Amino acid sequence: MSLWNKVMAHARAHKLFTDGDAILLAVSGGPDSVAMLDFFAAQARGHRLTLYVCHINHKLRGKLADLDAAFVKKLGAQYGLETFILSADVKKLARKSGTSIEHAARNARYRLLSEVALKKKCALVATAHHSDDQAETILLNLLRGTEPKGLLGIPVKRALCGGKPRVELIRPMLAVSRHDIEAYIKANALPSRKDHTNDDEYYTRNWIRKTLLPLMLRKQPRLREHLAELSGKLSLILKN
Repeated sequence: MSLWNKVMAHARAHKLFTDGDAILLAVSGGPDSVAMLDFFAAQARGHRLTLYVCHINHKLRGKLADLDAAFVKKLGAQYGLETFILSADVKKLARKSGTSIEHAARNARYRLLSEVALKKKCALVATAHHSDDQAETILLNLLRGTEPKGLLGIPVKRALCGGKPRVELIRPMLAVSRHDIEAYIKANALPSRKDHTNDDEYYTRNWIRKTLLPLMLRKQPRLREHLAELSGKLSLILKN
């Protein structure tokens, strides 16, 4: 229950959702998004939430990606939620736009999530970024060289698409760590999928996740909290 308490306190503090909201949940099938789905499913009745699930297949992992999509479709059905399985040829999009695969995947993902959210009249789209993702993002920006705004990391809430109707992107899991999520998944025997491309340390973010961040946490176990506090303080300064 501590994970639920942390996520709920974070959601209240940042006013992430209110009773009666319709929320589209971005579910990859990994532990993070499965924990988020389980949290919102538990809150749905008490807060009169209307939930939908959306999975984006980036066509980067062949049959494994297809198995991820099938897993999420089955999972959504188990929770009794309408589930959308969409795909994007990210390699082709990257070549066409002249950008990295990571950048093309991100753009395609948010574009498709926006389309489904508008179709189902969802004012909110939730992704499962957690506090380790936040720390990794800030450290990655530092390594690459960044403007001060790069130290803000992942915003708790931002506009996904403006105009009317407006859709906002929310990150309810930023209050919990990867360890919290894995412990929750294990304690509740929740099934999830593993993306083995996240283990390839050729990619700088994976190296930060697998090597740099664990070393830094050994010296300073509260590093995640310190980086989150820094981000929060800078957001107040940069808004002025």
